[in-house]
Amino acid sequence: MSRHKTILFACGTGIATSTAVNVAVTEAMKKRGLTFNAQQAKATEVPGLADSVDFIVSTTPISASVTKPVIKGLAFLTGIGKDKVLDEIEAQLRK
Repeated sequence: MSRHKTILFACGTGIATSTAVNVAVTEAMKKRGLTFNAQQAKATEVPGLADSVDFIVSTTPISASVTKPVIKGLAFLTGIGKDKVLDEIEAQLRK
């Protein structure tokens, strides 16, 4: 039995775009038969939280010191390349 993975959604404030991306990813992954735990944070909080999550989806640059995989979430704001990003997220969840 695989454990439930945790995604950290990050943006500049930890409120606006990270919430929009969290909702979009949750809905898309449900359609793909996947669930996960979600956390949200400000980009500045990510280095302190990264060890407790499996990977990060961010709409803003993240510190290079973070060693967990970071998926760029700007596609959810622009709509360009969104399916590719969803495929990346699915691949991380299925690892």
